[in-house]
Amino acid sequence: MLRRLCAIAIFTILLNSSLTLAAPKDPRDPSQADKFPPSPLEVTTPDPLVRPSADKQPLTAEEQQTLATALDELNQQATATLQAGDKVTAFEIWNREIRLRRYLGTIPEVEALSRVGAIAWNQNDRQEVFYITQRLQAIQKQALSPKIIAQQGVNLELLQALGEAFQNVRSPKNALEVYNQILTAVRQQQDKTAELSTLQTIAELHLAWFDYPNAAATYQELLNIATVGGDRTSELTYLQQLAYVYQQGKQPQQAIDTLNKLALMYTDPENILKLPELKLAIASNYESLAKENPSLIQEAFNNYQQAYTTAWESQQFVLAAEALQKLIALYRSQGQIDAALQTSQILIATQDKAYNYYGLMQAYDQIGQIYLQQKNYPQALSAFQQGLQLAQQLKHEESYFTQQIEKVSKESGQ
Repeated sequence: MLRRLCAIAIFTILLNSSLTLAAPKDPRDPSQADKFPPSPLEVTTPDPLVRPSADKQPLTAEEQQTLATALDELNQQATATLQAGDKVTAFEIWNREIRLRRYLGTIPEVEALSRVGAIAWNQNDRQEVFYITQRLQAIQKQALSPKIIAQQGVNLELLQALGEAFQNVRSPKNALEVYNQILTAVRQQQDKTAELSTLQTIAELHLAWFDYPNAAATYQELLNIATVGGDRTSELTYLQQLAYVYQQGKQPQQAIDTLNKLALMYTDPENILKLPELKLAIASNYESLAKENPSLIQEAFNNYQQAYTTAWESQQFVLAAEALQKLIALYRSQGQIDAALQTSQILIATQDKAYNYYGLMQAYDQIGQIYLQQKNYPQALSAFQQGLQLAQQLKHEESYFTQQIEKVSKESGQ
């Protein structure tokens, strides 16, 4: 379960790396006003695609249709120009398209800003991202002004378009402002479906930007709604998300509490198979807590043992071996060498069941190292020799085991 969620972590790490390289300056910061030339999106030079009186007299439906067709052609032209390698000219064409989209309405303009903003971000064009973000913020300010809301109400379609656009230019603060406004509006309308969808978007935004406290708070809110509504499927989903968030946020106690709730809900055959991995995660968190509170180390032992038992019973031998490896490391860290050796013997049988010959080779190496540390040379030699046999079959690390055998022979005086 948690492994699947790691896909989210990989995505957000890659996203964070690109942000470090390409994050635009905050266009709301007055100190950034002189960093770039005047915005090409604010050019007022007459354009042959619209009649000169268009600012005073709105375009007719027929004129709007003709203009929309022409602007679609501009978009295609800009795309082809970019593909040909001329980025500067491509964005000049797109900027012209965006300026003219205003004559078709605010939502078409925002959709164009969103589309071109995503391209600008992917092209690492900070200046273009700056201009587009600046324009989106101006539209946001107008859309959320008390006067406009009093006259026209909240335009949810426009706000949704703005939220998506701010995500495309990687402006999470603005996106969250918009989605919180949407959340307020749909709650006033008692639209439960829209409320859930908006909360999910807010939670995902917090998570994508590594804001684990706010992500946890939002997922907890979603969990409460699912619990009250008796939606068991959603409860499981949000508990899994919460466990992942707490794990990433280095909150082991909260992770343990959430994982234990999940364990209680894992009663159907499909979810029972997830118990070993869940117990591994609980044990790992207890191991972290035990660094500050040693009395909790027994809980780590207990949960690693439960992870092994449940994995073995469900014939998940790879997970069973992982639990045993964790147990052995924990035994050794606590100076319980005999227990580590006994568990290592169980690990050998488990790796054999899993047909994991590489893992089996490593297990013999681990046993050899423990016996070598105890100066039990005959047992160490036997373990390394068995490891060498596997290494020869795998054609891997043969020289390593040969060196270990020579080392044992030298230290034992043989």
